Amino acid sequence: MAKIFNVNGACNSDRHYMVDIQSRLEEIRTMIQDGKYFVINRARQYGKTTLLRALVNYLKDEYQIVSLDFQRMSAYSFQDEAAFVTAFSAELIDFVKHFPDDVEEKLQAFAEGTARVPSLQRLFKVLTLWCNVSEMPIVLIIDEIDTATNNQVFLDFLAQLRAAYLDRDVTPAFWSVILAGVYDVRNITRRLRPDAEHKQNSPWNIAAKFGVDMSFSAEEIAGMLWEYESDYNTKMDISEISAWLYDETSGYPYLVSSLCKYIDEEIAGTKRFPDKSSAWTREGLMEAAKLLMNDNNVLFQSLIGKLTDYPELRQVLYELLFTGKPIPYVSQNLYIDVASMLGFIKNNRGTVVISNRIFESVLYNLFISEEFATNKMYNLGVREKNQFITGGHLNVRLILEKFVEAFDFLYGDSDETFLEDVGRRYFMLFLKPIINGIGNCYVESETRDHERMDLVIDYLGEQYVCELKIWRGNAYHERGERQLSDYLDYFHLKKGYMLSFNFNKKKEIGVKEILLGDKLLIEAVV
Repeated sequence: MAKIFNVNGACNSDRHYMVDIQSRLEEIRTMIQDGKYFVINRARQYGKTTLLRALVNYLKDEYQIVSLDFQRMSAYSFQDEAAFVTAFSAELIDFVKHFPDDVEEKLQAFAEGTARVPSLQRLFKVLTLWCNVSEMPIVLIIDEIDTATNNQVFLDFLAQLRAAYLDRDVTPAFWSVILAGVYDVRNITRRLRPDAEHKQNSPWNIAAKFGVDMSFSAEEIAGMLWEYESDYNTKMDISEISAWLYDETSGYPYLVSSLCKYIDEEIAGTKRFPDKSSAWTREGLMEAAKLLMNDNNVLFQSLIGKLTDYPELRQVLYELLFTGKPIPYVSQNLYIDVASMLGFIKNNRGTVVISNRIFESVLYNLFISEEFATNKMYNLGVREKNQFITGGHLNVRLILEKFVEAFDFLYGDSDETFLEDVGRRYFMLFLKPIINGIGNCYVESETRDHERMDLVIDYLGEQYVCELKIWRGNAYHERGERQLSDYLDYFHLKKGYMLSFNFNKKKEIGVKEILLGDKLLIEAVV
């Protein structure tokens, strides 16, 4: 059976193209050797289950591994202490095939509901006995702990694990415990009794920090592509394609695999890309990105859902994307901590940035789409869209000319505060219907600030770079021209575009051409 790129469930190296996770397994093995209890909390579809399954096989000769999945336990299993002890014992018996006789007898009584008092305290006495007589150190792994994080019984279970950890110098306990899920249970606020006040001391505050990088590097992506290439001989430029995949995704596993899957299964064999060799190109990658961003998958639904749950996060991301307003990364801030934990933002030298270009484009599309029905600039773009495409090529100069005319007519008399806030957003609203369905655009995050950002437009395999900036005088403007020229070198382009929002009442609006070295800059002022 031919291998595939997998985006559903755990990956298996016999059936799926995978990156090499050996180094991650070794890092975790070192933590286990040190007897650490820890949490692998990463965003959805970040490879947690794949890693844990590989870890079981990796450690089987050194440790007695117990790997459980809380998704296998129903809501009834967390109804009360007795139900949890029964279900947990049954899961242990299903996974571990051979127990010492007295341990198995006691667990069997719990699992069958015949034990006199099926309490957590009695369960842990049995687990202590097992740890004491086991020939190998026991490592407990529990996946999908999010199933139970709001449940009091689960919190009491964590408290028992914590107590065993603190007392393990004198009483046998699990050698290491690994919990895995999206949420970091180290930060759980605990309610000891229904009528008690919330306590800030988490029952899992003994957990070591888990610092293993689970994102894919460009080199790891290249290794996966080499395996694919050995099967299909597409003659792709693996170095270029792996770098591009990393640039788009920042190594987010699901996004990397999704893009590869789109190229392999949906793009190759189409009229534009008749075979795999033509699909595994920069143009094929751009098409894959467009398909992915139009996919209403569970990951994107989760991203959008959190904006509804945390309006403050929505507001700061909106300002970050459209105005370049710097947002300090403060992990103690609830919505920043949650967004980071879910993988949507990250810390870049003390400021908040969107985690990757795909997420950023999804957010841009969302925020812009919310104004489709009422925004005049978007409606103008819809009405005038057909004139900007000639022979399959995008006429960006004409787009700038028409935008300048429309913006000056609609908003030319507005005050500076209004223009500075909406100018760049309105250009993207004007552009969106022109390229929609065929092209895509994204903002280069390294250039986004309060006064400048570079918009990169992909259209049928061609790229156009347009700098959107606030006018801050001639010296600043000339520096912007040089910056744009340097940025064009990165894309191997000789023509670039600049749109300046000038609040000087004596400004001269319009479009002109500037020669800067070997570059032609098309500059528009509004």
